[in-house]
Amino acid sequence: MKIRLARKRLERGSIVDGEGIRAVLWTQGCSHNCLGCHNPETHSFNDGYLLDIEEVKKDIDSLDIEDGITLTGGDPLYQVEAVNEIAKYAKKKGLNVWCYTGFTFEEVYNIDKYRKFLSNVDVLVDGEFILEQRSLSTIFRGSKNQRIINVKESLKKNKVCTIRKYDEVQEKQIKSEYIFI
Repeated sequence: MKIRLARKRLERGSIVDGEGIRAVLWTQGCSHNCLGCHNPETHSFNDGYLLDIEEVKKDIDSLDIEDGITLTGGDPLYQVEAVNEIAKYAKKKGLNVWCYTGFTFEEVYNIDKYRKFLSNVDVLVDGEFILEQRSLSTIFRGSKNQRIINVKESLKKNKVCTIRKYDEVQEKQIKSEYIFI
């Protein structure tokens, strides 16, 4: 099975794409086209690199300090079968799995192929980035509308269960001289 990626290899050692030290898989392709997206180069469905998922699994095998893997992009859900295989493999290797998507949990929850994928995800950061709701005080997300969801709990209770420690927006006074837009 093939997957289209924005980068040929996993990005290792990330501390901003989820909790802990993470490996990040940047998928290629997204039609949300959110205004202000920080990864617009990942929107095209034709660019990037087409790789066999076995290559990604080899990269996962080589991880040593990472606690988990983050699936982002682009939007991983446009390649749900391939990212599901990768998520299952990461779980088998003892890694936790985070996924960023512009879709909401409610949009994909009742669709079989997405539900199968969700069963292999620990945390879902859902919703499109909304520039007007951009916040520098939210952790692991770009805009206040996005939710950090405990997927296992949400599937068990059949409703969205966010992770409480991330629900609280920690409003900080950030001096304007430190903000570069």
